[in-house]
Amino acid sequence: MSANDGSTVGGVPPEVIAFLSGKGGRSLIVKGGAGTGKTTFGLELLERVGQPSRSYYLSTRVGDEALYRQFPWLKTSEMRTRVLDAAKLFLDTINASGKAADKQLPESEQRKIRAGKEVLGTFGQERGPPTRVDRTHLQALLQRSPMPEVENVYSRIERALPEKSLLVIDSLEGVTHKYGLEMEEFVMALQKDLVEGSSADVVMILEKPEAGGIEYLVDGLISIQREELDERRVRHLRLEKLRATNIGQARYAVTLAGGRFEALGTTRDGHGAPPTGAWKPVSDPERFYSTGIPDFDTLLGGGFRRGSFNAFEVDVNVGIDDYYMLFTPTFLNFLSQGRGIIAVLAAGESPDKLRETLVRHVPANTFDTRVRIPDYAANETEEPYILPMARFGRDEALRAMVAADKAAGGPDRKPFIEYTAFDTFESLMGDQVAIRLYFQGVSRAKHAGNLGIGLLKPGLLVSSEILNMMDTYFRVINIDNQPCIYGIRPRTTIYAISPDPEKGLPHTVLTPIV
Repeated sequence: MSANDGSTVGGVPPEVIAFLSGKGGRSLIVKGGAGTGKTTFGLELLERVGQPSRSYYLSTRVGDEALYRQFPWLKTSEMRTRVLDAAKLFLDTINASGKAADKQLPESEQRKIRAGKEVLGTFGQERGPPTRVDRTHLQALLQRSPMPEVENVYSRIERALPEKSLLVIDSLEGVTHKYGLEMEEFVMALQKDLVEGSSADVVMILEKPEAGGIEYLVDGLISIQREELDERRVRHLRLEKLRATNIGQARYAVTLAGGRFEALGTTRDGHGAPPTGAWKPVSDPERFYSTGIPDFDTLLGGGFRRGSFNAFEVDVNVGIDDYYMLFTPTFLNFLSQGRGIIAVLAAGESPDKLRETLVRHVPANTFDTRVRIPDYAANETEEPYILPMARFGRDEALRAMVAADKAAGGPDRKPFIEYTAFDTFESLMGDQVAIRLYFQGVSRAKHAGNLGIGLLKPGLLVSSEILNMMDTYFRVINIDNQPCIYGIRPRTTIYAISPDPEKGLPHTVLTPIV
């Protein structure tokens, strides 16, 4: 896809796409420490933003064969033509110069001819798109040291004119150290000759986390950082400066899974209304219940164990829609197989919204007959699936829950989901009663083979007691506006939670953050 169409390109922040889609050339420095993913980002830009015939990756740090070993997806014929090994370019240029030496005028004479054409071209007309690459600043540097590979790239960009080219240089230090140049003068030459004079986009990768004062020379600055979160690796891409571009989100969580660079959360409309259509059940492995999310089943070794209770500790900055991307597929997988749900919802969760979401994919009658939602604040209701617990005394409440069990199990007494938001229990009944009810629920679920899902919010007094009894324990957090999950029991890496890019919600995928 071309940067010129202004579209959001998967894996690349939309702000970067907009920046490189601007009129004229743009320069961008990408900085970061070792192992942060700068090279992978540069290659991703090459494929996702640049056009095949006019995008180039000049590598001075490693040869092209080393790149192909690390990034096998570069081996396609289309991508191979864009990767320019500096060592090979040097030899190619020297050989070409030797063969053509007898047919070329001295460089001093060529410069005079080019200058005369440029002057004549300005008489009587407004300057249009460039048709030649400006070499003014490059020539000044060449007076001190020949740079055949850089001259070769200039020529390639010139052949593509008047179309806009994309050049990725990896790295700035590699070129400037090789030829004894100051980084500032080399960046200035690229800025003046290629970006301003020839409308090319130039991305320069810096091998260190600080730009050393050269950031004022360029139009954009991006940093990539790596940190540890609960002993797990997380990378962040930070948009520090993108001239004439609105920065809607300044920082993105990043994954390098599969040797590809992906800034997570670049799809903005993931929580739109899910499409209708019957849910196709994911089959349950022996001794497990499928989560309805193939990636999650794999992570769990098959799914939730039958008769297990599973804790999800949800951080305060994670929205209901975000963590429901985990729960909705499980709910649908149960209902579509004739199994029910008893759900004690958290504050902010809505019985009506839950029904609206699920009946898009299962019959409304299935929800109304097989789902029961105890509402401890309600005195009355017209909905068959809501139990108005506030109007019941102790004995009536017990009878209502027995009836709820029967409805969720159905005539065949199938196992069902017991979804419990423990903040509701604790706020209404106190921590000791809540813990006692939880123990009763665990015993009942294990005996009946039900599936227990417990939702924990920060600050609950019951958390430590509950977590000791849980079979699995996951944390759901927000990293740079991206909902993520990782396992404490079992221990796992961090995964991004996202709508399935092909099927859309309610289908969910988990992407490892590596």
